[in-house]
Amino acid sequence: MLNVNETTYDVPADVVDAIGKEVRLAAVQLNRYPDREFSVLREKLAEYLNRDLVSESEPATLTAENIWAANGSNEIMQHILQAFAGPGRSVLSFPPTYSMYPLYARGTYSEYIAGTRAADFTQSPADVAAQIREHRPNVVILCSPNNPTGTALSLETVEAAYAAAEESDTMVVVDEAYGEFRQSGTGSALALLPGRERLIVSRTMSKAFALAGGRLGYLAAAPEVTDAMRLVRLPYHLSAVTQATAIAALDHSATLMANVERIKDQRDRIVRTLEQMGLRPAPSDANFVFFGGLTDEKAAWQHLLEDGILVRDVGIPGHLRVTAGTEAETSDFLASLQRFITSATA
Repeated sequence: MLNVNETTYDVPADVVDAIGKEVRLAAVQLNRYPDREFSVLREKLAEYLNRDLVSESEPATLTAENIWAANGSNEIMQHILQAFAGPGRSVLSFPPTYSMYPLYARGTYSEYIAGTRAADFTQSPADVAAQIREHRPNVVILCSPNNPTGTALSLETVEAAYAAAEESDTMVVVDEAYGEFRQSGTGSALALLPGRERLIVSRTMSKAFALAGGRLGYLAAAPEVTDAMRLVRLPYHLSAVTQATAIAALDHSATLMANVERIKDQRDRIVRTLEQMGLRPAPSDANFVFFGGLTDEKAAWQHLLEDGILVRDVGIPGHLRVTAGTEAETSDFLASLQRFITSATA
């Protein structure tokens, strides 16, 4: 399955053992409610993000007070919109982008506004700022790296968006679900947090940490934002088991990030090989590749499926999206796609 952007590598054995030990310790007190402030987890998440900032030569400034967590990015986004959107308010994002954003808006009775992108699906600082000024939403969501295109926004674009958003008291959310997969030289919006009280950067442990089944999403923002999250959460929303699992994974982040590098290698291999096939892969800062140039994307999708390879038809003519998997999975995908192209041009 190369269609839902999971990490296709299994969780490493030492991480599995560590999770098991933490969960067993938590199980001893499952008769008690979990730590509703998930204090240890927030501290661990802040430490992890600070290492990311230091790697970019930015000061490590995040503390537990800057962190919020929930059951996956879905609940993180729900909390944000419950706090800052809702009836009579609006949410702006820029299709093609993550398909759940309109549903988050609908679920919080917010008006959803679909912005636009350039023909090549990119976004410039001036265009993003102009659309924010035009629509004056209560919340704007910037997906970077973007799903399904894999393209990342420049920090200049985020800065321009924030400057425009300040004029209408708009909250700016940068969804960095795939942030760990970004290319060298691609910055994280985490570096822009100091002094920007209306900026929120969301992350997840589903992708880089191989914890899609663990359901842990989180955000970094000003303490005033995390305080607002407390007003909309359900009581004890993060179970003791979820907290224990995430803490163990964070303690072994170096092991898990080694797999991230292997995935990035396969992603870059896919891009190079698709270019050699005469297709048009978008530059990717994610763990997947979005590519065009197909004369019949549905026939290509069906051919791959018949070869036992499931990729994503994202509903854009001539395009498909494929998750970067293991070396063997990548080889199987590329070989199958080459057979399709050869037969289609014969």
